[in-house]
Amino acid sequence: MADNVTSLFRTGAHSPSMAALARESGEAGPVDFCIPCNPYFPSPRMMDELTNRLRDIITYYPSSADTITAELCNLLQLPPQCVAMGNGSTELITWIDHLLVRESLAIPVPTFGRWTDQPLETGKRVDMFPLQESNGFALDPAQYIQFIRSRGTRAAVICNPNNPDGGFVPKQTILAFCDALADLDLIVIDESFLEFADAENEPSIVEEAVMRPNVIVLRSLGKNFGLHGVRFGYMVANPGLAGRIRSMLPKWNLNAFAETVVFMLKDYGAEYVESLHMVRRDRLDMARRLSTLPGLTVYPSQGNFLFVRLPVGAEGTVVRDRLLTEHRILVRECGNKIGSSSRFLRLVVRPQTDVRRLVSGLESVLYGTRRGAAVPELSTGTSYSSGTAAVDRLVSSTSGQGYQGIAAAANGMAQQPQPLTAAANGMVGQPQPLTAAANGMNGMMGQPQQFTAAANGMAGQPQQFAAAANGIPGQPQPLTAAQTRGTTGMPGGLTAVNAQGQPQGFPQPQPQAMPQPVPQPVPQQATGWPNTPPNGAGWPAAAVDRVG
Repeated sequence: MADNVTSLFRTGAHSPSMAALARESGEAGPVDFCIPCNPYFPSPRMMDELTNRLRDIITYYPSSADTITAELCNLLQLPPQCVAMGNGSTELITWIDHLLVRESLAIPVPTFGRWTDQPLETGKRVDMFPLQESNGFALDPAQYIQFIRSRGTRAAVICNPNNPDGGFVPKQTILAFCDALADLDLIVIDESFLEFADAENEPSIVEEAVMRPNVIVLRSLGKNFGLHGVRFGYMVANPGLAGRIRSMLPKWNLNAFAETVVFMLKDYGAEYVESLHMVRRDRLDMARRLSTLPGLTVYPSQGNFLFVRLPVGAEGTVVRDRLLTEHRILVRECGNKIGSSSRFLRLVVRPQTDVRRLVSGLESVLYGTRRGAAVPELSTGTSYSSGTAAVDRLVSSTSGQGYQGIAAAANGMAQQPQPLTAAANGMVGQPQPLTAAANGMNGMMGQPQQFTAAANGMAGQPQQFAAAANGIPGQPQPLTAAQTRGTTGMPGGLTAVNAQGQPQGFPQPQPQAMPQPVPQPVPQQATGWPNTPPNGAGWPAAAVDRVG
């Protein structure tokens, strides 16, 4: 049974649904540290009301999307012509890609998978800007702009906060980014997790987006309201952009559950604001508790989740599977996220009782009684960042020096990459430049080519990856993003190119000390909705940035 449950994780790019896990195990769902929902909303009072209305919700047809959108806009104090509501943010991402992304899109990685996968599926070029682990996965907007210009990308995305690391970019920096790229076809600021941020009082740019010709702000409702299963979200843009998306959506693309929730929100503003306070409080406590585990690195986050690097020698899939089967705890292992690896987990912020259970489970799985533990020996951390257990064991066995030719940049080291040797990949023999065949890739043609650590999704300065090494006939060319995912489409690349088409490196950030989580006090006054909901007269302007 355990094998059947854990096999569900190996069938796609995303985690299995809670329903699939429950069906396979025959038990109630595990403690969920995987799905990034608000655990404190809906409040018990609101949930009771939803339960009492369930028969009508599932029996009768909902109102049109225009009716539901108008009610949401009344709450947000936004003009309805600037808003489009979707059956989840992924529906909106799909139509944004189809209608507004012409040939190429830039996105920092790691990030939410639909921003890389959706354009690739429709043959677009995806220019992936690697976030540096040496800088805590923080986005450098100036270098991102330089990367976009060097690639000639026509659309750009920033997720703020970013998923999975929770990185946050201040509002004025986001606006400066939009101004610097005002000539692009499209800029999307995905604010799906912004409700959980407390770094600024008013971090959203929705008010500014409606005044700009090429900016869309994407907002979630399911994540913030703890209702992922309802599938509803919205976008804000100028009337022209919003109208193009809205015109393609079905008239009844929103279900009756979504309608019911939207029309109930005006009565539950105080509970919603309090739920955000509790999530922010628990985020600090959870980061503190996890930071006590030997060798575990916790990155600063403004989302309702924490990005953690496992101790040296621990393999994320093993840790995930054992937490689920031995402790009934579900976590998100990030090995299938571009720009990440199996050394990383994303852990959703949950109440303190659940966090104590998670910490106890991690202690058992990672260290245990030493026999059968995921970590060979207790560690207090290392001075380098690595991405796979194989590289970790190699570096550990050579006192941190590794074999000649191992890229110091391998999956996050802040130095120039070198050819990754076969030995660095756990292969026996003298170190040699790693060929495509040596990396276990099937159907590869041509002579062996040099394969850098960065070309395998590892952070650091990327180098050319021969197209021949990936089974593409012809002379070696810079590998396009689409080709790395097996998708045919517009030519692109993980490397920048100059006007003559010659490969160039990504902008090179200067190494910086790894930021550590800094406790931040929860604001005394709610930064979201007002503490006392209005009596049907609409929400104050401040609520515009804080709902959804």
